Order: sequence, then C-alpha cells, then structure tokens
Amino acid sequence: MSIFGNGYPAIDLAGARVLVTGAGRGIGRCTAELFTAKGAEVAIADVDTAAAESTAAALGAKAFELDVRKRDQWDRVVADFGRVDILVNNAGVMPAGAFLDEPDAVGHTTIDVNVWGLIHGMRAVAPAMIERGRGHIVNVASLAGKIPLPGLAVYNASKFAAVGLSAATRLEFAEHGVSVSCVMPSAVRTRLSSGLTLGHGLPTVDPEDVAAAVVATTRSRKAEVAVPNYLGPIDVALAAAPEPAVRLVRRLFNGDRALHPADATTRAHYEQQVRAISTEDPR
Repeated sequence: MSIFGNGYPAIDLAGARVLVTGAGRGIGRCTAELFTAKGAEVAIADVDTAAAESTAAALGAKAFELDVRKRDQWDRVVADFGRVDILVNNAGVMPAGAFLDEPDAVGHTTIDVNVWGLIHGMRAVAPAMIERGRGHIVNVASLAGKIPLPGLAVYNASKFAAVGLSAATRLEFAEHGVSVSCVMPSAVRTRLSSGLTLGHGLPTVDPEDVAAAVVATTRSRKAEVAVPNYLGPIDVALAAAPEPAVRLVRRLFNGDRALHPADATTRAHYEQQVRAISTEDPR
C-alpha cells in the first residue's frame, strides 16, 4: 500500500456489484437505496423474504433469502448473484435485558448472527476479491463494540468481536487490494432499538446517516468510522477517565436504559422475534 492515499484499487460505484445483508429494512434498505442511486447493481439479501422482495421491487434489484448464520446459504447467494465488488455485512440482532436473565439460545443467536454472519460473509466473498486484486467489505458493527452498556452484555460482546474481526482481516487482506471497513453507529432509529429510550443525551442517528457512512467508505477505505463521527475517540476518553466520573456521566445520561424499556410492549414484540429466530437450527 502507498504512504499517501488509501492505497487500494478504486471501485467505480457505477456498475459495481454490491451485496447487502439485512437489506429488507432499516440501515440495509437505506444502504441499498443509496448504492442503487449511485448506479450500482445491488443484491438485496435478508432472512425476511417478504421484506427483501419488497425492497428489491422498489429498487429494481434482485432479492435473495439469506440467513447469515448458514454458510451454505451464503455460498448459494454468491453463486446466484455472481461477482461481488462490495459486501455490506449489515444483518444483526440486538436483544436487551439483564445478562443473567437472557436465555442461552438468545445469546447464541446474537453471536451467530452478529459475528458468524460476518465470518461466513467474508469467507464467501473475499477469496474471489483477493484473486481479482480488488474489493471492499463493510462490517456494520456499533459503538457498542467500543463502549460497554448494561443490558446489552452479549450484544456488546458480539460487537466488540465484530470490531476486532474487522481490524484483523483488514491487515490480512490489505496486501491483496481488498479493504475492510468497520462502521460503528451510535443508537439508530430502527427496529433493533424499538421500545428503548433514545435521545436524552444519547447520540441518535437515522438509518440514512449510517448508509451514507457505509457508502463513503468505498472512497476513503477507512478502517473504522463512527456515526456520528465525533464519537470516534470516545472509548479512549472513557478509558482515561476515573471510574467515579464515568459512573456519574452514565447516571446523568441514563446509561442503564437498555434494562428499562420506555415502551415495554413494543420492546417485547421485538424480543419475541429474536427468540423465534433462536428456536431455528442455524446449521
């Protein structure tokens, strides 16, 4: 890689082939819309086939059923779609609640979707990218991959893993012209945060903001991007601050809000959806 610039072969979004997971709604759909507007050919992949087909119909794209926990489905989608220039690993789940109350099956689902989903995706597309000498992978993680939050312990673990996975694979792939970026949003107004208290000191963004950050990495090829970007160094600041000060700040900004949903009924509906996924064998 060169000292100046990002050193990676450029990817022209006009005509680029982009695979987006969790693209039926939320961040994934907004990302697919933005790539389509830039002239890319986008594959809409989602475990919810109805949502994938609806989004694909609106964008003139092709829909694929994809449970990111299942490597065989990854291989089938990639074989059907063909060359992948850009992979956006966006699919994820975010169960909330006390660590000791979370069923093991839900914890397994969180790790399987949020970590193994990324692993399967990269292993499905990276070899061909390396062979061609170009490509870009975006893993949509979270600032919860830098900042621990009570009520999101296993989710935190999965996102810390996603950040580390992205950093390590970036080092492995760089010499082959393939870049890996990790996009880390703060709280996002999507289904994953439904029922939880947003705002009130917690930086909150829209899915369109995250989509814009994802697309921007195709030019910058930055290793990590926080959304909003001013939160990038927050983990360093928290590590340097005295623990009593950190505890005070957490209290002031309602740092345990994931333990106490503002709308318990709405939150319970989302949690039930995660539990339904957890009853399925991912292998």
